[in-house]
Amino acid sequence: MSMFGSSTPAFSFGGGSTNHNPMKDIEVASPPDDSISCLEFSPSTLPGNFLIAGSWANDIRCWQIEDNGQTVPKAQQMHQGPVLDVSWSDDGTKVFTASADKTAKMWDLASNQATQVAQHDAPIKTCHWIKSPTYSCLMTGSWDKTVKFWDTRSPSPMKVINLTERVYCADVVYPMAMVSCADKKLVCLKLESEPQEYQKFESPLKYQHRCISIFKNKMQNSPVGFALGSIEGRVAIHYIQPTNPRDNFTFKCHRSTNTQPQEIHVVNSIAFHPTFGTLATVGSDGKYSFWDKDARTKLKGSEQLNQSISACAISHNGNIFAYSSSYDWSKGHEHYNPQQKNYIFLRNCADDMKPRAKK
Repeated sequence: MSMFGSSTPAFSFGGGSTNHNPMKDIEVASPPDDSISCLEFSPSTLPGNFLIAGSWANDIRCWQIEDNGQTVPKAQQMHQGPVLDVSWSDDGTKVFTASADKTAKMWDLASNQATQVAQHDAPIKTCHWIKSPTYSCLMTGSWDKTVKFWDTRSPSPMKVINLTERVYCADVVYPMAMVSCADKKLVCLKLESEPQEYQKFESPLKYQHRCISIFKNKMQNSPVGFALGSIEGRVAIHYIQPTNPRDNFTFKCHRSTNTQPQEIHVVNSIAFHPTFGTLATVGSDGKYSFWDKDARTKLKGSEQLNQSISACAISHNGNIFAYSSSYDWSKGHEHYNPQQKNYIFLRNCADDMKPRAKK
């Protein structure tokens, strides 16, 4: 009997014709019972590796990842609506969760207690913990067209930034935050002394944004730009202050190669490798890919899973790539199959994501 209350066989095949685990990666025990919206590994301040997943079953789950790849379910918390985002505190003692129930909670892992720390007038799509030398706060982005910053000890926000549209995706790598809205407008925030608007961008992509991930410079010590994924099988690499205008570019991905007309899929999630600076993308085509943005090359692509890959994350030491296989609603409710099981897979990515030596 697992801690999440349902013991399931290690292998079961879904309704599709393709394999549910074609890459033969490690399956995480007791995955959520509905679509998985977000994955996040614990920070380096915590010994070992822990993985958090939020789902449309209104729950957040935590696993310990052993060195041999074994996954141990540790704890679980609930919201009143689907969980749309998760974020670890810098010391690894707490997890923040954002939900469609219009609240964000702080989950203290030691006591296994969750308390509400944020409130919006509409579902909260993003949450990120900010740790600066002078302050700490939780940043929440909502469909009520605001980004709010919360000192978790106070019921009212320490700052509110009003936006032109709903927040669809966001990322934080101190001292920089990026927020992307439903009108494809992008806002860069500076976080040093207090959160403030630094720059606004028009989108480098024509279609709706799905995910954004900040990247650092080659020394991996300060944030310099972001990767933005859209519903049109395309990613933009964008520097805040490019040394050369050609440094900013877009590339196609998650598109079928053997069908006419070509099928174009959603880019659901982007994760950067913490030491190599290479990136992973996952899509509604049921594939993941690893890329070297500096050499502008594809390092590896996966076989196709029998359902979408909805989220991904890379561990703090860069060894483990986690990805979730579950329906992402990209084809509407009529393609939802409640019998289809959800999975989270783990893969050693240290070699796969290493940049190739220049010839």
